Amino acid sequence: MSIDTSNFGANNSSPLSLSKSATTTCASLLRELQEIWDEIGENDNERDNMLLQLEQECLDIYRRKVERSRKYKAELHQSLAEYEAEIAQVASALGERVSLPRYEKMKGNLKEQISIISPTVEDLRRKKQERVKEISEIEFQVAQICAEIAGSDQITDIHGIRVDELDLTTKKLGELKSHLKELHFEKKLRLQKVSSHISDIHELSAVMSLDFENIMGEIHPSFVDSVAGQSKSISNETLARLTSEMNSLIQEKQQRLLKVQHLGRTLLELWSLMDMPIEEQTRFHHVTRLIGSTAGEVLIPGSLSVDVIEQTEVEVERLNVLKVSKLKELIFKRQSELEEIYKGVHMDVDSDNARQILLSFMESAGSTDLSDLLSSMDDHIVKAKEQALSRKDILDKVEKWRHASEEESWLDEYERDENRYSAGRGVHKNLKRAEKARALVSKIPSLVENLTAKVKAWELEKGMPFLYNKAPLLRTLEEFSISRQEKEEEKRRSREQRKLQDQLATEQEALFGSKPSVKKPLGQSTHANTMVATPNSRRVGTPSSRFGISGGKDRRDSGKVATVIPINYVALPKDDRGG
Repeated sequence: MSIDTSNFGANNSSPLSLSKSATTTCASLLRELQEIWDEIGENDNERDNMLLQLEQECLDIYRRKVERSRKYKAELHQSLAEYEAEIAQVASALGERVSLPRYEKMKGNLKEQISIISPTVEDLRRKKQERVKEISEIEFQVAQICAEIAGSDQITDIHGIRVDELDLTTKKLGELKSHLKELHFEKKLRLQKVSSHISDIHELSAVMSLDFENIMGEIHPSFVDSVAGQSKSISNETLARLTSEMNSLIQEKQQRLLKVQHLGRTLLELWSLMDMPIEEQTRFHHVTRLIGSTAGEVLIPGSLSVDVIEQTEVEVERLNVLKVSKLKELIFKRQSELEEIYKGVHMDVDSDNARQILLSFMESAGSTDLSDLLSSMDDHIVKAKEQALSRKDILDKVEKWRHASEEESWLDEYERDENRYSAGRGVHKNLKRAEKARALVSKIPSLVENLTAKVKAWELEKGMPFLYNKAPLLRTLEEFSISRQEKEEEKRRSREQRKLQDQLATEQEALFGSKPSVKKPLGQSTHANTMVATPNSRRVGTPSSRFGISGGKDRRDSGKVATVIPINYVALPKDDRGG
């Protein structure tokens, strides 16, 4: 109970001083009243009655004031008692011991006693409120987890939790926390089990190309459309549905695997009978590789889908129909394979004529002759592969030579570029490429010499010229060597001409006393907008042009020589003081 004491004890004036003041005021008012009565002409009886009435009214005021003071005192006593009772009750609920002062031995008045005990009451109230809040939050979490385990869709409201305020001890709090911890552990185990089942079902659905979301939605909506803040269902019923669905999918997977394995073995038999090429077999390699697999080993998505089974069944039916007619197609495929082998090693073959001969033969031949022809073509393919293997080393060296020649053409263009050291994007990349190109170009003579020796040895062993794209490779190498010597001679003449022009510029400087403006350091542009252009690779006199490789821009006129005097040349007057 709270009592307002603001109207009591606010004036510290002593009762004596109040009495003197009141007496003086009353005497003044009485004299004024006597004067008024005299002027009015009131008699003595009327005056006595009026004075008695005034005295009675003053006594009534004093009595009412005393009665209110007594009542307020009783209220203070009651508040003090209620505070003591509240302290005892809250301390008991919290399980704490609170020592209170002996008020009867204190000399303080009631207000002082209440002011002393009030902080204790407020502190206990705060502790009680905090403890109630903490217990209610724990009980709310306990209720939520229990509802999830029970499979209840009703979400408990924290405001609906009723806490027993008579038992707020730390012991009860500890028991609730321990219970909540156990429930969290149980929830964690269930979530792990749910996640494991979902993962297994997803894997099985992927292997068989089933609608995973539809399956999970039928088990429980929370697995598909989870509300924000709502976790997946972990109820006993949900776990049972997940287990049942997983077992059902495992059985379905095993049945499909047996069917695919049977179809795969049938395909192998047909391929062996018809001698199907690897390219044709590869289309159904995803089926045949499952023949020796167990259900647990099949994990590739879609490998046991209905589409795969249907496509395999259609292929088996098709092959059964084409057992005989397939031989002609096999012969043409063997011919294509033979042509690809020759093409891969740059050997010339008359494909049109060969195909025409095969077509004429197949129109008049029987099935036995076609089988013999197929076997004969296999022998040709084996020989062609052996011949291609014998050319491989030379072809690898040809590729190295072509690459080195292309880099040499690029380097020539790069070195003729007067702005190659100017600042701009890509300068450092071109510098690095030029450094590597120079190292590679220096190896060209040895590459050509080694390649020529290899080709001569091969021709001597095989007794035939080594053709590369219908042209003798030795002749191509000789033409390249001659062309390269001509370019070297051209470069030498260009250097001599540039040297003469440099000497001429030096003589002009000595005669006229002028000098070119100072060149900027490497890496700085002579114009703000100067950009470095990467030279285009040349194709004149290179193996690329010889072998039909498309080139870039034509070579610039080799006879042109850059002007010796720089563009930013300025004739400066002599300094007469300089000597």
